Amino acid sequence: MIWFAEYSLEALRDFTNNNMNTHIGIEFTELGPDFIAAKMPVDNRTRQPFGILHGGASVVLAETLGSMGAGLTIDPAKYQCVGQEINANHLRSVSEGYVYGKAKPVHIGRTTQVWSIEITNEQGKMVCISRITMAVVPIRS
Repeated sequence: MIWFAEYSLEALRDFTNNNMNTHIGIEFTELGPDFIAAKMPVDNRTRQPFGILHGGASVVLAETLGSMGAGLTIDPAKYQCVGQEINANHLRSVSEGYVYGKAKPVHIGRTTQVWSIEITNEQGKMVCISRITMAVVPIRS
């Protein structure tokens, strides 16, 4: 297990009340030994004007998963993780239902982390692949 402590899905949901995740309907679905997963609806909150999933919404899902994953691997009393860079390749459009994201670490270092996030549709087909680099910084007192 890569996590700093024993975390539950309920704890993850408590971290994400009243913010971007709540606004667009992101819901954490699984916390495995080396991954974190969530789903996001494709609806009026996440579609672009042409009726398909907005690429920015996919990036929000990816950053949510990568940031949360990184944050769960560190001592939160001493460090915090902040995004340095994110990229996304949009591979397939989605117009309804849900998309599912799963984040796994590529590198967990002392000062940086890199996470890969795959987003799929309800049929399991790849919609987007993203990579985020996180900086691990000490909390200033």
